[in-house]
Amino acid sequence: MSEPNVAADQLRLFIERIERLEEEKKGISDDIKDVYLEAKSQGYDAKTMRAIVRLRKMEKHARDEAEALADQIVILAHGRVDKRITR
Repeated sequence: MSEPNVAADQLRLFIERIERLEEEKKGISDDIKDVYLEAKSQGYDAKTMRAIVRLRKMEKHARDEAEALADQIVILAHGRVDKRITR
């Protein structure tokens, strides 16, 4: 008879842990939004900052591949390599 109670208690504990983590995640998400707003108020472009954060999360080989693809798009779009792109 105690097995269903143990399973129910264990399930309840898992659910409570997930709920606490979801609350923490929401708090962290709000903090990140606040940092972007603060940076924007000081003249930084939040969209560019988000792109930089996204690139920095990538592994080096994936980032290099994305940069090479972007370079090819610039060449195709403009028929030349944009001199502003430097490595």
